[in-house]
Amino acid sequence: MKSGRNLLEAYTTLNTLGTSEEEIRNSVFIGYASPVKDEKEARDFIQMVKSRHADADHNVYAYVIKSDKNLAIKYDDDGEPAGSSGKPIYKVLEMKELNNVAVVVTRYFWGIKLGFGGLAKAYRETAAKAIENAGYLEVRERSIVRIKLEYPDIQKVKMTVLQHGIIIEEDFSENVLFRVEIDSDKKDIFIEQLINATKNRVQIEISK
Repeated sequence: MKSGRNLLEAYTTLNTLGTSEEEIRNSVFIGYASPVKDEKEARDFIQMVKSRHADADHNVYAYVIKSDKNLAIKYDDDGEPAGSSGKPIYKVLEMKELNNVAVVVTRYFWGIKLGFGGLAKAYRETAAKAIENAGYLEVRERSIVRIKLEYPDIQKVKMTVLQHGIIIEEDFSENVLFRVEIDSDKKDIFIEQLINATKNRVQIEISK
């Protein structure tokens, strides 16, 4: 399955590669959870795990990828009963509100069937433990704001900037030019405060 949804300007991903291993009724489940930048990196990660466990009965996966306009979601049961494995892994990602993450759970089957509910629980718990072992990382989208201002407003603008971000470039000539980096989700209130502080004497351009 594959779909898309609107992006958030801040998201949580994984800090590093996390692994887990569970033995459940003579089946071994091995989980791998990794941060990824895009769908290609997710596919490469999945293929790497599949190559490592080419002798396994199943290599089930799910990923959620944040792109410029959408979140790409994909999961696959890899031969397990439909809906019993890939979707439960994805549901862990959804519940934890993770983005830019790929998870693969490998299964070695040794003769005892778990049933639909047992399979879903095994894949879900193995994925969740690998994710927990990877740790979490909060990522915030950043915007670059170019501000043209007058000399009397320098301190007012600087004080406003300090509440939301940092000045990364200054140019003092006939007018003053600042390039400022701020969290994208703060840019609207930042611009409003700049306008109020300077009585609309600033020119603002958002370049990212």
